[in-house]
Parts: sequence; C-alpha cells; structure tokens
Amino acid sequence: MAEYLASIFGTEKDKVNCSFYFKIGACRHGDRCSRLHNKPTFSQTIALLNIYRNPQNTAQSADGISESHAVSDVEMQEHYDEFFEEVFTEMEEKYGEVEEMNVCDNLGDHLVGNVYVKFRREEDAEKAVINLNNRWFNGQPIHAELSPVTDFREACCRQYEMGECTRGGFCNFMHLKPISRELRRELYGRRRKRSYPRKRSVMS
Repeated sequence: MAEYLASIFGTEKDKVNCSFYFKIGACRHGDRCSRLHNKPTFSQTIALLNIYRNPQNTAQSADGISESHAVSDVEMQEHYDEFFEEVFTEMEEKYGEVEEMNVCDNLGDHLVGNVYVKFRREEDAEKAVINLNNRWFNGQPIHAELSPVTDFREACCRQYEMGECTRGGFCNFMHLKPISRELRRELYGRRRKRSYPRKRSVMS
C-alpha cells in the first residue's frame, strides 16, 4: 500500500495531494482546493509571486478593451529583458548561483507574473526567501516562498511552446516568457567570470 501511494503521489490519481501544486507550485483553486498543497520545507527553487507586470497585459482601458498596441513588441522585449536581468543579477549577487530562472506570462491569478528562481544550493534558496519577504520591488512588497518545482519541463505547457495552446493566458500550465538570445548568452555565460556591472536596483 505504501509503495502504491508513493507511486501515485502528485499525479492525477492522487486524491489527497494536489497534482497541479506539485507540478507548478500553484493551483487555480488556491486555499479552496479540495486536495493538499504540500509546501516544501527545503527546495532549490523559490517563487516570487505576481512580481512581473507585463505592460501589454496591463494596458487595458476602463471598459476592458485591450490597448496592447500602445506597447510595441520591441519595447515589450526591452522592458522584459531589463526586468529579467535586474532580478537575475540581484539573486546571484546577494544569494548564490542561479541555475535557472523562469517568468510566467499567464493571466490566471495563481500564475500571473510569477518568477521562479532555481538556485544551485538549497541553502541559498532558503536564505533568499527569508530575506526577500522583508523587501519591496517597484513599490510592492515581495511575496517569496519555497516552491516544489524543480523540473520546469513538467510544469510548462507544451502546446504553448509549439504555438498551439488554445487556452491562452488562462492555461493552468506555465507559459514561460523567453528572454532575448543576447541576454541569455550574457547571463548564463557569466559562470566563469562572476562579474556584474553595477545597476541601480529597484528592489529595496
């Protein structure tokens, strides 16, 4: 029996533990979910909840009509790359080596603007959560928590990656927003140098 329970843990067959929370560290039902959200006591990954504001998603008029044309795709990418570099650099400078960082471009309340940072060491993730919950970003308090997500391939929407997701921004799996190739090379190519240009931080 114990072996069977272990084999179905976090899957659709598990009637006790929430498979969505296990896979993506978030659930659209939140505290109202009928299954348990097992929050990890240690993990390499932290989640910064609802921290990224996509100008194209927030540019809406009072009657709900999107005004996303006001922000061009080029401006959008520049804005996003700047945000990504700011947070990535801050994490590595203050807490430790970052293996991977991902930002959700979903619109559902449980995923919108979530940033997942996977550190190389669990101790660095723990230190980051403790410190970040006393800090602010762009005038908003930061809500950081340890996340059960360690394999982002399981958490991502494969249809979105192929340009075929029919659920749009309200999909329950992660729609990860890509950074530019140049920035990816710059950030993940720093492994040997470990030197960062000093930038004005918007985290306080």
